[in-house]
Formats: sequence, C-alpha cells, structure tokens
Amino acid sequence: MEIQSAFNAGVQGFQRATEDANQAAADIVASTSEPIEATSLESQNSQSTQNTQVTQREEIPDLNQSLVDLKVAEHQAKAAAQVIQSADDSLGTLIDVTA
Repeated sequence: MEIQSAFNAGVQGFQRATEDANQAAADIVASTSEPIEATSLESQNSQSTQNTQVTQREEIPDLNQSLVDLKVAEHQAKAAAQVIQSADDSLGTLIDVTA
C-alpha cells in the first residue's frame, strides 16, 4: 500500500464519519422535536391530529438507532485518525531511512 493511498483512506474515513454523524444528529433532532403540523392540527380536530401523529411517528427515525449511528461515526473517526497516524509514522520512518 502506498503512503498516499493510506492518507487518502484516512481522509475518506473522516469524511464518511462526518456524513454519518451529521445524518445521525439530524435523525436525533427529528425524533426529539415536536412537529409543527401536529400542534396546529390539535386546535382544529383532535381525531385527525391523532391520525397525523401516528403517521408522523412512523416516518420519524428511531432515537436508539440514531444514537448508535452517532457512536459508530465516532469510532469511524477514531479509526480514520489511526490510519492517518500510521501513514504519517510510516512516512516519517521512510524519510529517516533515506536521509
């Protein structure tokens, strides 16, 4: 494996971890915030509001899964940091050997 590709793999790992963490954070916000539509419908008709809330709960991501995804993204970032550190150490060793 080339040093450059190891650095690239580490950077791509960080990018993927960032995307996953952002998605998990958005899912957490979606599952913990009260929908605006549900509060406005409550004043109009409680029966239709209950139907709307049931439909919206089915569409909202599971909070537990979102928290697990956030923790997985954290471990992805740590692994990417270790890949970059290893590539840096290897590059430093090669430079020391050739100097």
